[in-house]
Amino acid sequence: MELDLKINEFEGPLDLLLHLIKESKMNIFDIKIEQITDQYLKYIESQEKMNLEIDSEYLVLASELIEIKSKLLLPNEKVEDEEEEDPREELINRLLEYEAYKEITKTLKEKEELRQEIYTKAPSNIQEYIENNTEIKSDITLDDLVDAFQKFLERKKESKPLSTKVTEKEITVSSRRHDIRNILKKKKKISFFELFPVISREYIVATFLAVLEMAKNKELIITQNDTFDDITCEVTK
Repeated sequence: MELDLKINEFEGPLDLLLHLIKESKMNIFDIKIEQITDQYLKYIESQEKMNLEIDSEYLVLASELIEIKSKLLLPNEKVEDEEEEDPREELINRLLEYEAYKEITKTLKEKEELRQEIYTKAPSNIQEYIENNTEIKSDITLDDLVDAFQKFLERKKESKPLSTKVTEKEITVSSRRHDIRNILKKKKKISFFELFPVISREYIVATFLAVLEMAKNKELIITQNDTFDDITCEVTK
């Protein structure tokens, strides 16, 4: 394999090794250590011939590859009924972990670039959603609703960690209104807290504002019979 690579093309020794494995079309779970070690050492030698400085971490991995290669070539006394350990196992695990890290970094970078193309409005006062014509029954107020919702989030936080999954699309108030309408078509009446199956910042904000907007437009009624009763949402008659 002819090498025409520069040390600054790679983020580190594992990045170089992963590149060599893919270029040689090897199975990462069955690395041909002798072949890949030779290719790696040729790369190191080519950098030295060009008087390029080699980071110590590249040399450390080179010594590890030579050690693994020697273990595979030298005969090993096998104890009966004891499974033989593969000297490549730790290296394979490191490569798999690094490959996964690279994929995640790539995805996050793409999401960041996409997010830079999206412009959002400044926070608005949610009091605008609560007017004289907003259908919230009993003595419940907006503050009561926010307080109850805050306690709900605290219970969720204690039971399991918040979702950190990167969403594929932007969650909007409009899309959540559409979802809530479909839910109320089937159930007619539902607990306010059942409208939050996903606990993420974007989902929570969009859903909460969607409920308030629908109440303002008299598309649903928010009800709480007594102070500690469940808060429910139901379609207007």
